[in-house]
Amino acid sequence: MDPVVANRGSASGVVGRERERAVLLQVLRADGPLVVFVHGPGGIGKSVLLRRLGADAEAAGAALVRLDCRDFEPTEHGFLDALSRAVSAKADRVDEAASTLAGLGELVVVAVDAYELFRISDPWLRSQLVPALDDHVRVVMAGREPPLSAWFDARAAPRRFRSLLLGPLEDESALEVLAGAGVAEADARVINRVARGHPLALQVAAVALREQSELRVEEAAIPRVVEELTRLYVDNLDGLTRRILDAAAVVRRITVPLLSAMHPDIAADKALERLAGLPFVDEGPDGLRLHEAVQAAIATRLAARDPDAHRRYRAAAWQTLRRQVGEASRSQLWRYTADMLYLLENPAVREAFFPTTAHLYAVEPARPDDAMAIRQIIERHEPPAAAAVLSAWWESCPLSFRAVRDRAGAVVGFSVVAPADVVPYGLARADPVVAAWRDHLARHPLPNRQRALLDRCELSREHGGKPSGVQAATWLDIKRMYMEMRPHLGRLYTVSADPAPYAEALTTLGFALSPVPVHLGRDYTLGWLDFGPESVDGWLARLAAAELGVKPEGLLDAVNRELVLEDGRVALTALESGVLECLLAHRGKAVSRATLIEHAWGHTYTGGSNVVDVVVRSLRKKMGPTGSAIETVRGVGYRLRT
Repeated sequence: MDPVVANRGSASGVVGRERERAVLLQVLRADGPLVVFVHGPGGIGKSVLLRRLGADAEAAGAALVRLDCRDFEPTEHGFLDALSRAVSAKADRVDEAASTLAGLGELVVVAVDAYELFRISDPWLRSQLVPALDDHVRVVMAGREPPLSAWFDARAAPRRFRSLLLGPLEDESALEVLAGAGVAEADARVINRVARGHPLALQVAAVALREQSELRVEEAAIPRVVEELTRLYVDNLDGLTRRILDAAAVVRRITVPLLSAMHPDIAADKALERLAGLPFVDEGPDGLRLHEAVQAAIATRLAARDPDAHRRYRAAAWQTLRRQVGEASRSQLWRYTADMLYLLENPAVREAFFPTTAHLYAVEPARPDDAMAIRQIIERHEPPAAAAVLSAWWESCPLSFRAVRDRAGAVVGFSVVAPADVVPYGLARADPVVAAWRDHLARHPLPNRQRALLDRCELSREHGGKPSGVQAATWLDIKRMYMEMRPHLGRLYTVSADPAPYAEALTTLGFALSPVPVHLGRDYTLGWLDFGPESVDGWLARLAAAELGVKPEGLLDAVNRELVLEDGRVALTALESGVLECLLAHRGKAVSRATLIEHAWGHTYTGGSNVVDVVVRSLRKKMGPTGSAIETVRGVGYRLRT
């Protein structure tokens, strides 16, 4: 919740933002900018300014469409799905979205908040959706980072564009905010000397001051100020509220089931009410949310002071999310993916999906006129044999190339990534790497409806295949493809001339490396990552479980695909694990063969196959004396006794 809310008597509803508000109001004019990008650090007041614009737009008779990037997955599908729900109309394609928005009224304002979370799909929105919109449809985005220079390029995004930096409040406005919070003028001046006009710091300080008579905070950077002021505020809460707040700080969103899991001794509905009454807690469509800066301060402090509680809360949340994700629809899946990502502290995973580094590069489909720049990068860093293979890729599969551009629009790197089933078979003859991957896929086939993704190459102009910011940008782009392909992404194939710098991360993430290299002027190491039957979400759950030290409960350890028996553990195949997991989910009830196949194999059962029976026989054998718990239900399938 952004904090710069004006006094009730304020005409604008926002304190100290007259200039910025005037810029935003230009979108309501016929000759005004078609796209405005509001940017500034966390807690600076972007969301409240966006809400004020929404009120102004509606007052002017414009149709308003509100989108919050915290509520949908950062992909083209996620954006269009959220847009469809917001306007109660089908908008599954760019042309449908443009037509639907154009028909909402004579002036339409699309307000997109928390845009930094949509960062991995910025090129799609900039180069495809925005140019397709009619001139009477205006887009206003708010995010932490400034826009890439490509937004100013009329060739890439032919729209009138305006960037608006939101900075700290002037002293007079900061004092007005504090006065509106009931802070005496003398105290307000002391607070503002520390907060320096940062709205979130001002609000935290005002709340902390109400809880104690004196407020002493040394001069520090804003994040440190927010952390210290949060500590002062939290220390003055009662013990019960402090416990609830600590638990809430380790999860992305706060719901009754999550609170019940983390604090089974507290009535969750009452705890949720207590949280909702706190400052810096906002209500979203899928639960309550703490302001991220305050949340980070509380979670960091908890991890330092009571690491056992910090891990225990996260582990309890993991157990709850694992139960809930199995019931999630495709449109709901992202919230559970994001929840699981939030529990992870591994920077190799979390940073890949929710980057905190500066957005220096744009990754987008390569254009025909990028050919020379890409060829120069290849020839600079690859031996002739490998360069010839990549040239064959450009000729036969150009859509697999993704260009990395700097803020000036120059190509500073590229990647070659494509689903295995769209790569021409001719490339297997031209590229030994593809041939080796296809051979592995033939020997280790994926279940039906699962697909493999080929990460063939990432090169930067300056560093080649070595670690660099350009390489990190390509990896971030690949994570976008993870989201787009799930729940059908089953395996990722990679290749590297030197995997040593990434060895520890690859092991943590679950990659396997081939002991036999492929030679193309030099040796290349092949690798692959099996996501498992639950695709990306199952993989993330396994990583979180390993990090949290979560112990499996009951008969099945789905994370490690093992039977948990009294005399030890027994490894299961992916199909055995899938069948047993389905039976456990319906314990005591008859489960049809069709349902078991749908769950474990991922495709519709058409009859005439005894594959389920074979897997069940194998399961019973591995379970030993307890195998009789799997009962045959004639004419239906199987049942696991309670």
